[in-house]
Amino acid sequence: MNALYALEFIEKWDAYLKKLDKPIQQKIRKKIEKLKIELSARHLKYGLNYFVAEVGQHRICFKANETKRVKRVYFAGTHKDYEKWIKKQ
Repeated sequence: MNALYALEFIEKWDAYLKKLDKPIQQKIRKKIEKLKIELSARHLKYGLNYFVAEVGQHRICFKANETKRVKRVYFAGTHKDYEKWIKKQ
């Protein structure tokens, strides 16, 4: 079995997440916890070096460092907010 990933979070990663209802926040946080193990995620479009995991109509963007076994979370929120966020990257 592979070693677990450590999770890191950039400052204000949850700015959009905080606007969501508590039950949705819990689902997203649960999915983020699953990032500690191998989780299938797709590579982000537009040539940006992010992966995206989906929770219904919500998105989590992160980068993975396989050498250090670390996943750093940059964004979590609605698909609409994800589109706004990605344009700023």
